[in-house]
Amino acid sequence: MRLATSMPGVSTSLDRNGKKEGPSAPLALYIHWPFCVSKCPYCDFNSHVREAVDQVQWRDALLADLAYEAATYPQGPLNSIFFGGGTPSLMPPETVAALIEAAERHWGFAPGIEITLEANPSSVEAARFADLASAGVNRVSLGLQALDDEALRFLGRAHGLAEGLAALDTAQAAFGRVSFDLIYALPGKSEAAWEAELQRALSFGTGHLSLYQLTIEPGTRFAALAAKGELPETDPDHAASLYEITQALTEAAGLPAYEISNHARVGEESRHNLAYWRYQPYLGVGPGAHGRRTGNATQRHKKPENWLKALARNGHGIVEETPLSTSDEALERLLMGLRLREGIPFATGESAIDPAGLAKMERQGLVARAGKRLIVAPAGMLLLDAILAELARP
Repeated sequence: MRLATSMPGVSTSLDRNGKKEGPSAPLALYIHWPFCVSKCPYCDFNSHVREAVDQVQWRDALLADLAYEAATYPQGPLNSIFFGGGTPSLMPPETVAALIEAAERHWGFAPGIEITLEANPSSVEAARFADLASAGVNRVSLGLQALDDEALRFLGRAHGLAEGLAALDTAQAAFGRVSFDLIYALPGKSEAAWEAELQRALSFGTGHLSLYQLTIEPGTRFAALAAKGELPETDPDHAASLYEITQALTEAAGLPAYEISNHARVGEESRHNLAYWRYQPYLGVGPGAHGRRTGNATQRHKKPENWLKALARNGHGIVEETPLSTSDEALERLLMGLRLREGIPFATGESAIDPAGLAKMERQGLVARAGKRLIVAPAGMLLLDAILAELARP
């Protein structure tokens, strides 16, 4: 996700080949919209439910936070913008347009900039898709999450399957690029059921899929249910089989995994997320947003009300800005980059790698060197967290 020099305002990111780049290095912008209609039981993202949202206040506040980042880090152009949440499709298209216009004014746009917005597949939000496309959004990430009504109810989703598929049709008509999410390894779901669901998902013709195994995150309603024994854990062997089915089917369909949970046709990978995983500079605005710029890690206040108060008081929503040492950056580059099929240039992560741990992982066939790059073997992706723990220098 990011690497910077100590020189104020000058990025020296490393590209995927480990070469230094100057101020024209790809720059990504993340904008967080924190509000949702309801809180899903599996979700640990920074999302909040409010009875009412002052849309004018929030538009002006996000524009102010954006302007602060531009004054602090004026180098452009932007290669990608990502509206995340929360549920950004609840934003008025006029607000989205104002933020895109301000971003272009502050940094300029690289040719073919990718502008993604996360959306829920409700009919109300789908009705805004044409206006969001007119505002400048050219890629949408749709939170379908499942392709049957029983699973959607279990996941606490507000939409049903018919409504979700109608929203997908609308999205494919409105945007040049469409991705959608599915969650698998749900309790009681067989391998055959997941294979059928994934085959159906692949038949819709989108160029990108994000496929996540259900994980029980601390602080969620699912975590509380699991603690009481009311939500069974997924058997590891069953989870491994589901993962292998996922890799085989997506590869055969021309959407191989380019990251542990993300699959795309060649050229349709998420440019924005690649900026994180390849450790390129990115800016974050809005409640809870993170950034990496000028050798610092930035974090905004998470609670919407606290973020607004900080913005009014300080002219920005930052709660913490931490200088990153060379070793910090090397470790982050290692942890992020090995999520990718392409891995990382070995030279850029070597200082963060424990030689004994690397030798052990190589002997076990879980990591390998491909030319000048270090990659996790396909079988190792199932054990990525354990591999990273072994590789990271104490």
